Amino acid sequence: MSDILLRKLDTDGILRLTLNDASRRNALSEAMLTALGAAFAEAGRDPLVRVIVLAAHGPAYCAGHDLKEMTAGRAGDDRGRAYFTRILTQCSGVMQGIVNCPKPVIAEVTGIATAAGCQLVASCDLAIAADSAQFSTPGVHIGLFCSTPMVALSRNVANKHAMEMLLTGDMTPAVRAAEIGLVNRCVAPEALTDEVMGVARKIAAKSSMTLATGKRAFYAQAGLPLAEAYDYATRVMVDNMLARDAEEGIGAFIEKRAPEWQDA
Repeated sequence: MSDILLRKLDTDGILRLTLNDASRRNALSEAMLTALGAAFAEAGRDPLVRVIVLAAHGPAYCAGHDLKEMTAGRAGDDRGRAYFTRILTQCSGVMQGIVNCPKPVIAEVTGIATAAGCQLVASCDLAIAADSAQFSTPGVHIGLFCSTPMVALSRNVANKHAMEMLLTGDMTPAVRAAEIGLVNRCVAPEALTDEVMGVARKIAAKSSMTLATGKRAFYAQAGLPLAEAYDYATRVMVDNMLARDAEEGIGAFIEKRAPEWQDA
């Protein structure tokens, strides 16, 4: 794993991935995107990983794309079209990789998360922020609408809140981000890691089969018409009822004992 992305797996199955490129404000450089893509793919396959926490070192959580890299990409005869297409497609792939990862992902947000950094937070399943954190999609300030961050943002907050962030580019304080649903809640900076790890441990104690089933179904049904969503969810739940862990969990509940998960 590259030094710009640190990896630490604890005995509870919680994998902490930490953005570690503070000198570039943890920008989503080509190297960072490559490291993130590989880390989430690997974690999704690793049976020892039950929950993923995405944290960051330094005063910025993630400042979005590396604009110096993006500017250098203009050097080609096509003025950068091929490069921009490649890097934005890679970034979109990372965001989809988070959503498609079978393990729950929690963003632990310190500092600022701007543009594609805000997209990164919005792509995670849960997000808990320090009350000093701030969020923005500031592309309009530099003539570049945050169109790809818009995809994740608009799937987390109501349209008018998303459009206000996108059209003004203003910073949104953590308290307001919690009010509009961009993050679950905000806490004092010194309490942030304990809060995140408490939630992570609570989730990690569940059946990983059940979590993977539910995460996949949640995102799949969200884009379906109501009747189709219920048909799909019914099929998922029938299959889930037939799984060993559902039989064990229901039996344990009836017998008033702790379940013993097989993750199957």
